[in-house]
Amino acid sequence: MTLLMKDIWRLEALSDYKVHFARWNGENQPLEVFMRNKREWQEWQEYRPTRNEFNRPSIFALAQFYHEPDAWLFAGIFHVLTRRDDRYEVALSDEGRAFIGRLKLFSRYRGRTTRVNLENFYDSFEVLEILREPYTGRGFPGYEDINVSFEELETLVTQERPDWKAALESVKGIYLISDTRTGKRYIGSAYGEDGIWSRWCAYVANGHGGNIGLRQLVTDPNLEYCRANFRFALLEHRPTRTPDETILMRETFWKEILLTRGDYGLNRN
Repeated sequence: MTLLMKDIWRLEALSDYKVHFARWNGENQPLEVFMRNKREWQEWQEYRPTRNEFNRPSIFALAQFYHEPDAWLFAGIFHVLTRRDDRYEVALSDEGRAFIGRLKLFSRYRGRTTRVNLENFYDSFEVLEILREPYTGRGFPGYEDINVSFEELETLVTQERPDWKAALESVKGIYLISDTRTGKRYIGSAYGEDGIWSRWCAYVANGHGGNIGLRQLVTDPNLEYCRANFRFALLEHRPTRTPDETILMRETFWKEILLTRGDYGLNRN
């Protein structure tokens, strides 16, 4: 039996609300923005395009749950305090606070306009799930299926997602970083006692992890280039008892296979 949002949460005066179907803007996933920085997420509500699209008192904010088709995570109700020519001033409401980051809704809306009237969607919103705790990142998919954007990795690291941390702390391995803007790739390895998790935490901290080729790309301290363009994949994972020499040999193997030295890649050795 389908459970509708209106069955568990009755909103009055629907004409007071605009829905913000926040989707990928070409650089950032709103779900990851919401997870990493609530002030930055509020700025998504404060952005004003040419038209006065938030022309009602309140904003019902949804972040696209891009791992699942037609899924949206409720990310707060904001009251519009002031409408300036270049931006809105908004404030997060206490309304629905218990559902923030926990209520997942289903909607097939795919129109180009992302700011629409709530009354046109309220009756059709289906409840996919109410999470026991606020969302902290998707579950660990298994070593063979790791393929994450820098933005998603940043969420997993900053939230210290326990299943990811436990899995990646316990293995050494070879990983691939791809720059989707240039098509160039970087092969790296994690050995010693720190595991993959510690190595990837270093990238989240500064974007380049100390690598010369990546350092030349990451000149913005806000890491916007990384968030827009870097992806991480795990090529091999080995038990922690594996000799470091074996990991280094496998790293060299993958550099040669994927041509990541010189003009074709970002490795400098």
